[in-house]
Amino acid sequence: MMKSKTMKDPNVVTYIKKYGSLAPKRYQCSDIKKITNSFREKLGEGGFCSVYKGKLDDGLPVAVKVLKTDIRKGNGEEFINEVISISRTSHVNIVSLLGYCYTTNKKALMFEFMPNGSLEKFIHNENIATEGRLAWGKLHEIAIGIARGLEYLHRGCNTRILHLDVKPHNVLLDENFCPKIYDFGLAKLCPKESVISVLDARGTIGYIAPELFSRNFGGVSHKADVYSFRMMVLEKVGGRKNIDESTKDSSKLYYPN
Repeated sequence: MMKSKTMKDPNVVTYIKKYGSLAPKRYQCSDIKKITNSFREKLGEGGFCSVYKGKLDDGLPVAVKVLKTDIRKGNGEEFINEVISISRTSHVNIVSLLGYCYTTNKKALMFEFMPNGSLEKFIHNENIATEGRLAWGKLHEIAIGIARGLEYLHRGCNTRILHLDVKPHNVLLDENFCPKIYDFGLAKLCPKESVISVLDARGTIGYIAPELFSRNFGGVSHKADVYSFRMMVLEKVGGRKNIDESTKDSSKLYYPN
């Protein structure tokens, strides 16, 4: 029997409630367990979370991202980032957040289910069958969709949203291979036509913009996402990773030729 108490954390729950009708539905730990059938079908796992397939009462398939609480202690900043950032959006190229769970022993986010998984497997998986590879025309459509999603985040919202971790793994594909930008854990809200200061390096090696890695390059703006998008397009065209993870040259690791 799974037991949990509601987290009384003013930095998370109270903050989310301030968004009123924009706040996503809140689920209890028992709800998440029921929706995922006791976490039976795991879709994937990373260093910070595990993702499970679930189903709502109306039969709608969902993906439930469960954060690993042992490494996510603190004020829940990344949890807030993801909930609030996506709650502000409504676009065909942004994944939809359907709900969240925040308790003492379970932090989870519920998204629409993307049956074709991430773009990463179609770029980096050398074992994928030839007939399973995406045609150039489809790759072009996906690139345009991602660009439209980023343009919406940067220009279509009342407050500009910087994703700050654009990469193939964070682009999900629906049944028609329509791309949807995902994982806003590192996102920042930014007043339009402004730059922000980021105290800690954030992003992924091979995609991270220089200004996110070193303050010597100045403040951070929406152009950091554009840089990451460009690196991702280069990977799609080349059909391989931008970086050689075995290299000992740190500058080439972060900023490949």
